[in-house]
Order: sequence, then C-alpha cells, then structure tokens
Amino acid sequence: CKLNMAALRGLLNYSTRFGVRPCWCLHQLYSVRYLNLHEYQSISLMRAHGINVPKFIIAETPDEAEKAVRDLGANKIVLKAQILAGGRAKGVFSSGLKGGVRVIEDLKSIRDLSEQMIRHRLKTKQTPPDGVLVTKVMIAEALAIKRETYLAIVMDSSKQGPVLVGSPKGVNIEEENPEKIFQVPVDIMEGLTREKSMKVSADLKFKGKSQEEAAEQIERLYDLFLKVDATQVEINPFVETPDGRVVCLDAKINIDDYAKFRQLEIFAQEDTNETDPREVNAAKYNLNYIGMDGNIGCLVNGAGLGMATMDII
Repeated sequence: CKLNMAALRGLLNYSTRFGVRPCWCLHQLYSVRYLNLHEYQSISLMRAHGINVPKFIIAETPDEAEKAVRDLGANKIVLKAQILAGGRAKGVFSSGLKGGVRVIEDLKSIRDLSEQMIRHRLKTKQTPPDGVLVTKVMIAEALAIKRETYLAIVMDSSKQGPVLVGSPKGVNIEEENPEKIFQVPVDIMEGLTREKSMKVSADLKFKGKSQEEAAEQIERLYDLFLKVDATQVEINPFVETPDGRVVCLDAKINIDDYAKFRQLEIFAQEDTNETDPREVNAAKYNLNYIGMDGNIGCLVNGAGLGMATMDII
C-alpha cells in the first residue's frame, strides 16, 4: 500500500498533459496506515516492557532542560530534538544550530543549546523544505559504548509474518555495510524461540553473557512488537557497553492503525503537529489527502483508480 501511494505521487506529478496538474487527490482509505511514535514515546513503551534503555527526561523549555540535567545526575548527556522525521543528527535549525542530536560533556551549555532547539524549526533530508517545529527535547544519560549493532522487527507481507532484520554494524547500515544486513523470518504460530533469538544475537556478534542478554532483549522486543500491534520496531543502535550490558539507545516504533481499538492509550499520544492539517482532517473521515501544487482536484475510491484517473487527465 505504501508503494501504491508512492506510485500515485509519482504519476500525479507527471500528469502535465494539456497544461494541467493535480492540486490534490482524495481517496477512500482501504490500506493500512501507521501511527508513528516519537523516540521518547517508543523508549517509554520499551522501558515498560522490561527492555534496557537509557534514563531520560523530556523538556519543553530551557529551564526544564537545565533541571533535567540536574535530576539525571549524569556526567555526560545526549540532547535530542524530538521530531518524527529521520536525519536529525545532520539537520540544521532555523536558529543556525547544526545537529539535532548532541553529546554534551559541558553540562553548563545545556541551556544555550536547548534555547537554539526548542521553538525553532529543524530541517533534515526527510522534512519539508522549511523543516518542522521542535517543541520537545530529550535529555538522556550518555552511556559508554563498546560496540554498535542494528536490530529491527518488521511485519513483512511477503513472508506472511514478522521478520528480524539485523546487522553487526549499526547506525548507517545501508550506506556503509549493506552486505552485513541479514533477515530472520519468524513463524507467527511458533513464535520467537530461544534457539532463534540466540542465533540472531550470535549473528550480531554478541558473545558469552552478552549473547544471553541480547537474546533476552530480542525476545522482549518481539513480545512488545506483538502486544502493541506494531508494524515496525527499530533499534539503531542496539549496543554493547564495556561492562557487557546490552542497551537500546534509540528506537522507532510504528503501530498498525487497524489496531487502534485495542491500543487506545498509545493512539492518544499521536502527534499531528508535523502532519498537513488537510491530511489530519481527511483522516477523521477515513480518507487520505495528498496535497500537491497543481490546479485540478481528484476525488476517487482507491489509489489504483486515482492513478488511472490522473493518468487519463
């Protein structure tokens, strides 16, 4: 379905015959849509399910950021702007500050840095051209890292169930180490066995007690994946500390919209500030709105009919 929508966008952009272009397309939503959670919301869910995560506090003002540093009591912290789009570390704020993820050893600088993040727009490779407004920052303890890996659990229709995706080299896995990425399908009826979780942890190059702990964390992540009706649970990086602990330092969780009736508490956390207001309004009526820059509107029943109609135009 997401591929259909991408194709629809592409075809609509190319419908320029006779000097007309679409300005919007509205179609009835039969496809699966996803609730996209902020990092701090994802980590909170994980912590509630017994998964190892760093201590953190959310701040909405520079004063709260300063207090958070004192309350954490850490010698080094990580300051993260909270937006739904990726690429924060290389993003640029409207204040001129570069980098939406900062490791800070001089804790006195937290106020100045948070002032340049909060209530400013952050532009990344995944945001609109004018960026998105940052209303919250996450202040987390900075942990010593021995090794970074990548782990995700996704629902794969081609495999008819969940798939574990991993790489022993974390962070920019597709750009730097694509050949190291592996996939392990899980039988939805059998579930994730200890044998399979141990194999995945071994493939991630965990050894000894760390391998056991990694396997346990993977099993808890899989349990979370099922309990919250997730379509994706992504941990990047999934790290090993010098003392052998296994910790999820960053997280991204998407929830299946069809499960909203079961996950009301989670869906109540939805942040629509980064979504086009027209899309938000359309979603109230189970419709999907795609805003464009042309001069024709199209009201259709389904993405396929939308593509065909605009191609004819």
